[in-house]
Amino acid sequence: MTAPQSSRPTQPSAPQPLEPDTVPVRTDSPKQLLGIYVRGMAMGAADIVPGVSGGTIALIAGIYERLINALGSIGPNLWQIFRQEGGIKGLVAIWRQVDATFLLCLLLGIATSFATLAGIIKHLLDNQPLLIWSFFFGLVVATVFILLSEIKRWNIGRVALFAIGLVAAVVISSMPLLTTTPSLPYLFFAGAIAICAMILPGVSGSFILLLLGAYDAVLEAVHTLNFTILFTVIAGMATGLLLFTHALKWLLSRYYQATLALLTGFIAGSLVKVWPWKVDALGSLNGEAINNVMPWHYPTGAQWFTTVGLMLLGAVLVSLLSWWGKRNNHH
Repeated sequence: MTAPQSSRPTQPSAPQPLEPDTVPVRTDSPKQLLGIYVRGMAMGAADIVPGVSGGTIALIAGIYERLINALGSIGPNLWQIFRQEGGIKGLVAIWRQVDATFLLCLLLGIATSFATLAGIIKHLLDNQPLLIWSFFFGLVVATVFILLSEIKRWNIGRVALFAIGLVAAVVISSMPLLTTTPSLPYLFFAGAIAICAMILPGVSGSFILLLLGAYDAVLEAVHTLNFTILFTVIAGMATGLLLFTHALKWLLSRYYQATLALLTGFIAGSLVKVWPWKVDALGSLNGEAINNVMPWHYPTGAQWFTTVGLMLLGAVLVSLLSWWGKRNNHH
């Protein structure tokens, strides 16, 4: 079973084949763990917005491969490791095998964002949609350019994969929303699909929940602490995560540049979803806006100064996050 890497940097431009049958010990300093926690907060904030993916943030911040490797190490072989070592030693071996300290810090960061920012971001989406979509549009555009520069050798296959990712994301972003009242089995299924999207850069897990008609139910459950719904969705997410990450880990370890081209296509295609100037079907402003319009057709005007300023802010922040991720991976 492949284990998380311990010695090589996780920067996107330097993939190496993962060595099987080794369980390296990865120790992070308190400063590094704090950095992982902060990245988790950034991922959580992105995942709350329907149209932006936490996986995009992980990729830019230089922790995407490590995240997939850690999640992909969770499987039936953990029981064998425990039996070989036994007792406390077995538990410690499992902890190291799945890079659990890293995952725990990341999850704490994501949970912090969900607990503190969900209400604020929902308020902004409902009342100031142009502002928040402008910020994330700039963030995603900068992300696409940064990741395109990481693909060192373009060929026909990689161009095709980029195009496939782009078209797939545009199609998903353009699908009509379901408005059903979700049952618990349906929420389990929605959670499984959404978590796969959440891990995929460019495909937003929260937008998948919106498409499936489960977004409002899940957000309401977070606000009211409805543990029945929350545990159902979490169980679905855990199931989808374990099945999906094994395949993605295999692709990243063997076809990194090709996989990166596909993922970058997904991110580029998601720009359709995060286009700032949106109106509802009647042409008026609405928190549930569904139609993109040209800036000069927006009911309150294009607001160029504000929107472009926020786009630049998003682009600068994601560029700083990319620089920070690469700098940390070199040390």
